[in-house]
Amino acid sequence: MSLPRRTFGAALSGLAAGLLAPTARADETPAAVPAPSLWDEVLRRAAGQEVNFHAWAGDARTNAFIAWAARRVEALHGVTLRHIRLRDTAEAVARVVAERAAGQAQHGAVDLVWINGPNFLAMKQQGLLRRITGELPNFILVDTAGKPATVTDFTIPVEGLAAPWRMAQVVFIHDSARLPDPPRSMLAMADWAAARPGRLTHPNARNFLGATFLKQALYETVPDPAALARPVAERSFTLLTAPLWEWYGTLRPHLWRQGRTFPESGPAQRNLLNDGEIDLMISFNPAEAAAAIADGLLPATVRSYVLARGGIGNCSFVGIPFNAAQPEAALVVANFLLSPEAQAEAQDPRQLGTPTVLDLSRLSPEDRRRFEELPRLPGMLTNAELGVPLAEPHPSWMTRLTAEWERRVAGNGR
Repeated sequence: MSLPRRTFGAALSGLAAGLLAPTARADETPAAVPAPSLWDEVLRRAAGQEVNFHAWAGDARTNAFIAWAARRVEALHGVTLRHIRLRDTAEAVARVVAERAAGQAQHGAVDLVWINGPNFLAMKQQGLLRRITGELPNFILVDTAGKPATVTDFTIPVEGLAAPWRMAQVVFIHDSARLPDPPRSMLAMADWAAARPGRLTHPNARNFLGATFLKQALYETVPDPAALARPVAERSFTLLTAPLWEWYGTLRPHLWRQGRTFPESGPAQRNLLNDGEIDLMISFNPAEAAAAIADGLLPATVRSYVLARGGIGNCSFVGIPFNAAQPEAALVVANFLLSPEAQAEAQDPRQLGTPTVLDLSRLSPEDRRRFEELPRLPGMLTNAELGVPLAEPHPSWMTRLTAEWERRVAGNGR
């Protein structure tokens, strides 16, 4: 294994100056643990600090997990974690952009931010993030080879600018009592919906799940899927997406409420499934069905499945802005989120149920047991059933598809 190019000693020098280098390139391959004495210095500086963690708050289980993590970092390290609840991560990005425009190079309002996709790309392009993975002792445990999404976000190399903390993959959820044989492709959903009008919907495309519904369909309709790994070229967007919009134009009249309105979030969509108004929903959490059954939010007959061509998969990251007021404490939180304790808690289907970013072979026997002893609940998929996820398209596709969908929906166009 190769050693990180940027040593922890260099990072500590940056800390002593009050800054972590925001621009130096770092090798993302985890291989060496920083010297304990150097990490101890980070812990010493972090004790008593308060971290403003700006994170999407649209899911009750995720909010509960962040609250649990706050209790643990307080108990372990004396760090106070405040969850600044966001409806859209772009709010935090805009705040950091505004602070830099105002010349605020220190004492920023955002210490840690949950980012991926277009928001990560925007912050990377504008130089708004510090390089952090070389400073995190637990990053050595990340499965960067087996889970390349931990170092490449929506085709964009992360280059140490953010730390992974949870995996995600698209699945579809259905009530097997009402729908024993769901459609196995996005293309088949149009015929299925025509035969069962009103029994399918998707979240508003301004929500990441709604945009993902469109991206999942784009994989099946685009003439050359390799084009999705490249930034959108406006001159070819119309041509490449024409089959998608033709398919969607056929599907939309048969959606819930004739496709004139859409649930605003994943939980709102789940409520429709629970109430029997729809039979099928999209999710980015393979354990959502199991967790919802356990919480009494969905009936015990609900099951998950992956489309025949696979489901889009990605990884969520946390990043530290260039002007974070408490960068040491933010590092401590980012490192804790990569700990076997936190990762096992996140993978527990009774908590979040999200697949770990870690390579379990790198863990101690005691830490491996944390994962081996996790329960299997009704509605869960095995790793074999999940298969190899489809790669996220370049972030520009999500942005452009959302804008085009809004134009068509507002204008009732096809």
